[in-house]
Amino acid sequence: MSAESSIHLYLSWAKERIDEMDAALTAFAIKITGLEADLRSKADKALTELEKKRDAFQHLVTAQAEAGETAWINTKATLEADWKDFETGVKKYIETFGKKIEQQQSAFALQSAAQLKAWHESANALADAAKDFKAERRDEIEAIVKRMKSDAEAAEKTFKKLAVAGNESWSALTAALDETRTAFDRANQAAREAFRRTTV
Repeated sequence: MSAESSIHLYLSWAKERIDEMDAALTAFAIKITGLEADLRSKADKALTELEKKRDAFQHLVTAQAEAGETAWINTKATLEADWKDFETGVKKYIETFGKKIEQQQSAFALQSAAQLKAWHESANALADAAKDFKAERRDEIEAIVKRMKSDAEAAEKTFKKLAVAGNESWSALTAALDETRTAFDRANQAAREAFRRTTV
């Protein structure tokens, strides 16, 4: 069970990134119709490139779904680089086509919602997995779940504050997403380490 749980944590990490990618692409696709014809054509091409990056990321995750932890550790570095490449593409897209605050806010709202959903799904999956362990190990995992839920609540408050402000720069919005994504990654790492200790 612990090996499966560890793999689940990698899949959870990857799913969170895919959900954010989908959220950004959805936000851009919704707003693309509001662009002038010449810009719309360029935006369509840029959006297609972002979709290709998302598809390649998703394909690699799907190919790894049944792999062991060692394979995931090796693949995660590639996925992280692909994620950074996608983020760079999103930043360029926003700078080129999303100068309107509404588009930035739309992308932020969808990405933050995807991130929060991933937090809650991961915490619930960990809580379910913890039931299979002895009391002392279960307590450790339940503490991680509690911390994840607390971090998710803090992230949600941050996101709401930024959404209410409504005029934050894209860099401020992405900094908030990066900060909460890093916290999510730390929580997943702590859970992986806890599951690893359960087999010792």
